Amino acid sequence: MRILMVSDVSFPRVNGVSTSISTFRRSLAELGHETTLIAPTYPTGVVDDPSVFRIKSRGVPLDPEDRFMSRGAVLDLAPMLAERHFDLIHVHTPFVAHYAGVELGRRLALPVVETYHTFFEEYLHHYVPFLPRALTRFAARRFSVSQCEAVDALVVPSAQMLAALHGYGIRARAEVLPTGIDLARFKGGDGAAFRREHNIAPGRPTLVHISRVAHEKNIDFILEALVIVRQTVPEVLLVIAGEGPALEHLKKLSSRLGLDGHVLYVGYLDREKGLLDCYCAGDAFVFASRTETQGLVLLEALALGVPVVSTAVMGTVDVLKGVHGALVAPDEVRGFATAVTKVLTEPAYREMLRAAAPGDAAAWSATAMAERLVSLYGSVIADARRSSLSQITDAAANSAHAD
Repeated sequence: MRILMVSDVSFPRVNGVSTSISTFRRSLAELGHETTLIAPTYPTGVVDDPSVFRIKSRGVPLDPEDRFMSRGAVLDLAPMLAERHFDLIHVHTPFVAHYAGVELGRRLALPVVETYHTFFEEYLHHYVPFLPRALTRFAARRFSVSQCEAVDALVVPSAQMLAALHGYGIRARAEVLPTGIDLARFKGGDGAAFRREHNIAPGRPTLVHISRVAHEKNIDFILEALVIVRQTVPEVLLVIAGEGPALEHLKKLSSRLGLDGHVLYVGYLDREKGLLDCYCAGDAFVFASRTETQGLVLLEALALGVPVVSTAVMGTVDVLKGVHGALVAPDEVRGFATAVTKVLTEPAYREMLRAAAPGDAAAWSATAMAERLVSLYGSVIADARRSSLSQITDAAANSAHAD
């Protein structure tokens, strides 16, 4: 099977979407399927890959990490793409990639699948704060309906996200299919080395948060909880790994809350080594996003045997259902702080979580999820071919009738 993927984001830009694309592409290749990705150029960090077509792009206002691809440049690829005989197009983002991907599907007579990765209803207002939140929520719902109805099938990372889409009135074919985790890539990790590198004392109680440092990740909530945790665990340290538009805001908030010396910002880390070490340096991984459609970082932490303390909202509900290596905390600052304090101050409980965590992650194998995606692709392709054959038959019948 040959799949053409189109996305407004990919590595070297680090976020959940680029991680999902990379994980699925790697697993699909292992299963014998070929994928080609259309994605933007980036100013730095791009690694040459003949299976990735890089499209000229420009910066995005208010979000300098992201890029706008040229829609025309994407569509200019159509003649060359036609010669490669793809079976299906898979769109991963709702901006230029959506409209270009749908148009490529029309020009190449291919079915289009799209993954709804991001809960835009709770996302847009962070990037256009000068507009009323009710207006951005309405806009997010309307463009979601329009886009979802324009494709042949949807991939949705969680049951909660699918329920939200149904609430919008979307009735397109959809399958809940989360991104899996490549368990082989999340082994090892040297927490002691990370602590030495960043001058963190071996016994200092340490929390880790890894994500894009963006407003929708609700990191303010974790900082507010940290103030309460300090009342019981005065030496606690929170390590925040990642970069993004909320970074300066969070640094100012840390100081305002009296957390200087208790929050360490380490930026983006190498996914092959530094990231694993960072996870393992933590006594617990903390997370409180209310907008996740899945929450891959929770699975990564669990796979490495790091206890998780997280709220369960939207997609994280599915990840945390029935797990034994995580403590599900209230979506309320004091309750969250109490949960974190329990993990930090009860070593036997913390070790019980640590021992159970890898087993929780094992249920989310990347190979198993890729096999499900292949099954969906095959079904969509078969439906498209039947529909095309039916249209040809109807046209022939109508022509014969006219004669």
